[in-house]
Amino acid sequence: MTEPTEPAPQDPVTPSRRDRLRPLELIGFSAVLGIFAGAVVLMATRDWVLALVFLGVAFIVSVMMVALVGLGGKPSQEDLEARKDLHRPDGDDWH
Repeated sequence: MTEPTEPAPQDPVTPSRRDRLRPLELIGFSAVLGIFAGAVVLMATRDWVLALVFLGVAFIVSVMMVALVGLGGKPSQEDLEARKDLHRPDGDDWH
């Protein structure tokens, strides 16, 4: 039997500031859409409870839609290169 070899040490990945703040931007966008929906309902009905319900529903729906659109995007070249290492173990006779 062959003994398993230890993987080569890799440099730690440090995301850029833009990459770290990206989720906050998307949550903020969803919050703005939720506030807009709540304000429209509040102006139309003058019912605070109904406005808060619509605010919450619009926020959750917009978070889900932003997440689905984000998952549907094309991965970057850097991401594709990183995925190649995950698909194939070391050695030529793996299949």
